[in-house]
Amino acid sequence: MNDLAPLLTPEGRALLDEVRGTAPADELAVATRLRRDHPAPLVSAALAQARLRQRAVAKFGTEDAHRMFFTPHGVEQSTRASVAAYRAARLTELGVTSVADLCCGIGGDAIALARAGIRVLAVDRDPATAATARANADALGLAGLIEVREADVTEVDTSGHDAVFVDPARRGGRGRIFDPEAYSPPLSWAVAAARTARVAALKIAPGVPHEAVPADAEAEWISDHGDVKEVVLWFGTEPGAVRATLLPGPRALRGAGLPDPPVRPLGRYLYEPDGAVIRAHLVADVAAELDGGLLDATIAYVTADTLRPTPYATAYEITDQLPFNVKKLKALLRERGVGVLTVKKRGSAVEPEELRRKVKPQGPNAATVFLTRVAGAPTMLIGAPAAV
Repeated sequence: MNDLAPLLTPEGRALLDEVRGTAPADELAVATRLRRDHPAPLVSAALAQARLRQRAVAKFGTEDAHRMFFTPHGVEQSTRASVAAYRAARLTELGVTSVADLCCGIGGDAIALARAGIRVLAVDRDPATAATARANADALGLAGLIEVREADVTEVDTSGHDAVFVDPARRGGRGRIFDPEAYSPPLSWAVAAARTARVAALKIAPGVPHEAVPADAEAEWISDHGDVKEVVLWFGTEPGAVRATLLPGPRALRGAGLPDPPVRPLGRYLYEPDGAVIRAHLVADVAAELDGGLLDATIAYVTADTLRPTPYATAYEITDQLPFNVKKLKALLRERGVGVLTVKKRGSAVEPEELRRKVKPQGPNAATVFLTRVAGAPTMLIGAPAAV
């Protein structure tokens, strides 16, 4: 898997076409058949690549995923195509025509940048990863805009480019890295590199502490279909700004620096803010838009008396409020004929699957139960998505 060259030959490409879509249960039979006419290592490499391509469909779409090449780490760490395209579009709006993409991985971000018409220098120090990025630029017809360089990013001169994009490695031998200074390269180095360019974007984990965000950076938390993907630290845009951006759309909520919302009794509706809104600490902005408040000072659920459409939160109409009691919940669900139960939790140690096993929902109806706290007390709220 560290040598793509055999897969890039006519024989390798033909094998990749032949094994496309092979189910895991069929791999042994397919491998046995193909090894009669092809070298065993090449067959194994083709089947492994086919598995990676199937995994990559969720991020890159069917057409691109089955033309590209991947490493196991690259599939896991690469940016979702929709997020990369959004970021590339924003760089284009900022007048960027060339980007130094440092820690480029398999080239997912470089591809999005090139498709936006931006010239890219894509740099990665790992030989296999750089070779994969080069193969992907060629496979997608973007080699004219993407130069892939195998090098240590700390030694690359970026002065000839309008912008710098850095995506430090956030996984090590023991798994995910939470300390930004333990990234490779460290966040402090990436910030210093960003400050040398007219515009820069640093992609980091969405759980980064707000106090770690430099004062001269804009922090943008991005979610895609409700799933928080990353935070981007922008330099050369709006220093100190905080933004939550929701894809598709995009829809962007810019923080107004509001104080924490008041705590108030449960209203008719409960709003669950998008994860990017929560991570960006912009729940107060959503609460102000909804004329609502919090159920508990430490829980990011907003409650209000009226139903108002907002892209930044999902609304539920609440029918019942109960102190936490599994027996009472089970009786209520049985009385309502609830067989499809969605369990959401915030501020509760109870796991959704554990609760489902205990209440054993049965019947034709559906309901949503929220396990949370109301003014500090463990509470169950029962309701359903509101028709906006």
